[in-house]
Amino acid sequence: MEPTRILPTQADLRRELARIDGRGYPAYKEITGRYAFDGFTLAIDHVQGDPFAAPSRLRILRAPAAMGLPEWAHATPARRVATADWLARRFAAALDAGARGGRRGSGKSGLIAIDRPGQEILARSAAVVSPRMVELRFVAGLPAGGRRILGREAIDLLCEQIPALVEHALTLERPELVGRGPREGNLWSLEAQIHAVEDQQALRAALAERSLVAFVADGAILPRESGVSDRPLRGPHVLAFEAPDSLAVTLETPHSGPVRGLGIPRGVTLIVGGGYHGKSTLLRALSRGVYDHVPGDGRERVVTDATAVKIRAEDGRRIEQVDISPFIRGLPFDADTRRFCTDEASGSTSQAANIVEALELGARLLLIDEDTSATNFMIRDRRMQALVSKDREPITPFVDRVRALFQELGVSSVIVVGGAGDYLDVADTVIHMDRYRALDATERAREVARTFPTGRLQEESQGFPRPEPRIPLAQGLDPRAQRGRVKVRARETDEIRFGWESIDLQAVEQIVDPSQTRAIGALLSRLGGRYLDGRTPLREGLEQAFRELEEKGLDVLSPFGSPVGDLAMPRLLEVGAAVNRLRSLRVRGTDGPR
Repeated sequence: MEPTRILPTQADLRRELARIDGRGYPAYKEITGRYAFDGFTLAIDHVQGDPFAAPSRLRILRAPAAMGLPEWAHATPARRVATADWLARRFAAALDAGARGGRRGSGKSGLIAIDRPGQEILARSAAVVSPRMVELRFVAGLPAGGRRILGREAIDLLCEQIPALVEHALTLERPELVGRGPREGNLWSLEAQIHAVEDQQALRAALAERSLVAFVADGAILPRESGVSDRPLRGPHVLAFEAPDSLAVTLETPHSGPVRGLGIPRGVTLIVGGGYHGKSTLLRALSRGVYDHVPGDGRERVVTDATAVKIRAEDGRRIEQVDISPFIRGLPFDADTRRFCTDEASGSTSQAANIVEALELGARLLLIDEDTSATNFMIRDRRMQALVSKDREPITPFVDRVRALFQELGVSSVIVVGGAGDYLDVADTVIHMDRYRALDATERAREVARTFPTGRLQEESQGFPRPEPRIPLAQGLDPRAQRGRVKVRARETDEIRFGWESIDLQAVEQIVDPSQTRAIGALLSRLGGRYLDGRTPLREGLEQAFRELEEKGLDVLSPFGSPVGDLAMPRLLEVGAAVNRLRSLRVRGTDGPR
């Protein structure tokens, strides 16, 4: 049996910092390692080479029992994710409360920061919880004057401020409170978060059992503060959601009991209403319902089929060998729409490709807003049919394919419609948003459709073919740039710099956290040759990669070979969307070269 390694202590770290005081900044690298503090371990994994460089990477490691974390908080994978998220928020709140003091010295000196969660609860690398150990990963700017070490300030940062943060954020119950129950001390909000997550997952699991694609609970608050804030809108004029009786269902949850709300059934659902009455707000809540939300978000009981994909037009994107023929055939100059490829897609071809790619990746629900769609892709009315005959129009509009999508492939659609009344003819359910109130307008819509027939001609009556799997070639997933160096860099939720090129993700609306973008970039560089090897279909390769992530965690994506704290778990669908937007992507079909 290997002997237990004795770590240097907090006192040893103090002495080291005093010893290197005043030396050149690179001498900070001598403190890399682990140190035993009172009740926790401080790991200094990476020391920045310069006060102006990216800050140093540190971890706090603490046994659950030492911090007062009860066993119920880490009893299941779902509870471990919820607890880790809660701890990261506590640490961020402690920083905001001023426990870290101010910055001091040059560059990033004195900075302490953690990857901050948003409104969604995601598996992220900033906090990792297991029955054996809790880790908090954060960054710190080691103090410097110019490029000289400020030893006294470093001692205060590492040996005073960080222990204060541990006491403030990672000490959950005083010993005298242990055993008094989970609602004692400061664990009541952790219990509430765990219960919220388990309720949301139960609601989402119940959708398929009830032939639903989404559920919006009574009392949900859907509007957000602003276009740049995802927090719930507050004030006396904010209406809580209430389901109309005819569309209401009651689902069971483990902690809240029966929950009543709007059940959106499988099939074709329209969301109609006047401008500014809440149509797009409801659709946005549904698109975010693939994730769990924190208590108090307002959408913590809004759940959607986990494979739902928000679809929009995306002018200018590249398309690589996608079969868009169910929607578009007979393009000028004999362009092959069964293996369509372009560097500058139009609105209609991009929307068609976005749908087919989502189907290839396993989507069972499409979310579409008329406002962000290509008009000629969504509808061609009777007058335009008369003016431009079908043999001169290559596009079969979505209105003529949406029912076949459901009947042939079992793929449902929820569509926001403000002006295209022709969709009333193909809808199973119609929800009318009136001043943010949801009304069941299904029967009224059918009556309107009978009273005012459009006279338009059905432009396609054939079934909808299942997309053929495409096999990416490994050389199209090479992140190397100048001099063969790997270059992967994410910018917010909008863009990934991958080798020589930029992947535009602005239209991939269900990436909700910049840390997901970083994880997607890191995963892309891991896919080529490992999972996407020129023989494996895209979806199958991604499923293999996600099995590894679930087994080993996000640390397998670390570009440094050591733990990082700025990654969050994306969905397979968004990773696939990023692959499909690579301009270097090359594919072949399962039947051979394309």
